[in-house]
Amino acid sequence: MKKKRKVCVITGTRAEYGLLYWIMKDAQTSSRLELQIIVTGAHLSTEFGLTYKQIERDGFSINKKVEMLLSSDSEIGVTKSMGLGIIGFADAFYELKPDIIMVLGDRFEIFSSVSAAMIARIPVAHLHGGEITEGVFDEAFRHSITKMSHLHFTATEEYRRRVIQLGEQSDRVFNVGATGVDSIKRLKLLSKKELEQSINFQLGKKNLLVTFHPVTLENATSKQQFTNLLTALDKLEDTNIVFTKSNADTDGRIINKLIDKYVLDNPINTVAFTSLGQLLYLSAMQFMDGVIGNSSSGLLEAPSFKIATVNVGDRQSGRIQAESVINCDPNSESIALSIKKIYTTSFQKKLLNTVNPYEQKNSSEKILQIIKNFNITNIIKKKFHDIQT
Repeated sequence: MKKKRKVCVITGTRAEYGLLYWIMKDAQTSSRLELQIIVTGAHLSTEFGLTYKQIERDGFSINKKVEMLLSSDSEIGVTKSMGLGIIGFADAFYELKPDIIMVLGDRFEIFSSVSAAMIARIPVAHLHGGEITEGVFDEAFRHSITKMSHLHFTATEEYRRRVIQLGEQSDRVFNVGATGVDSIKRLKLLSKKELEQSINFQLGKKNLLVTFHPVTLENATSKQQFTNLLTALDKLEDTNIVFTKSNADTDGRIINKLIDKYVLDNPINTVAFTSLGQLLYLSAMQFMDGVIGNSSSGLLEAPSFKIATVNVGDRQSGRIQAESVINCDPNSESIALSIKKIYTTSFQKKLLNTVNPYEQKNSSEKILQIIKNFNITNIIKKKFHDIQT
């Protein structure tokens, strides 16, 4: 009997896990793959909801937990966390001996894992490479991860070309679409009544979902920008607001404290969650008029529901966008005008014809087929692909 290929999936945040869920689920039942799971980062933090427990509730067995989050989200704290992560991943890889690891995106936790894998000579499959997020240091991490990876699964053809532009061999770069859209198609989303019961919050005539993360390449702007967003929300009438809290980036705790205070001051029409989880988050999104903030979900998943996205500031600058996305400056006036635009007749008509540029059929299945069949013998040695001019 042919030996199963050991695929080790690494996840450090709730959002990233949601995008990897169906790949993990399909790998778990594959006769040709052995799924290994390493959790790290915010998954292991009480402050961020101990979300590794959701992974276990979903029926997965976690092979290793790599502790790396410190109590500080300062520049020094995050840098030290990265160092702890490399040490922890070195031990985990030595014990698990995966044939290939699978990572997604651009965060510092993933950068640490891939750095350790490179030294251990373990091939890396990377999802969502080639993208641009000009406002955060994740931008540099993503391209660095691309250069340390060996199989690449991009969300659009433009991103595929960009990975090749970085010197990667074209036969190792695959445009498969965004796996997050798979969850919209494959999950049985909750009804409005089921959602309201699950989150203990009644939706109103108008509803907005707010997710805002720090712009890490800017110095100390998080508090002011999010305060501006809250000022814009204050101007709304008859609108219920669901907040999901920030991630573990530098200054993320500042945003979360502001959310707590705002909900405390506005208990009738607001509610906040450290982590909704994939099912509740997507179930909530389908009943929203718009997603407000700077989360990638506003660009990747929201267009599939044909709802608006108000994309605040520069965090997502450079990403391909659907016509349902409204870009605005991070000041209260610009945000307020953009939210007002959502409800105009002309924009509501535009939403009906929204096409999600990240949507393809069966993205997760495509990725797993390649993982199963690609010859990874000697894949570690890479030739730089020069683009002929």
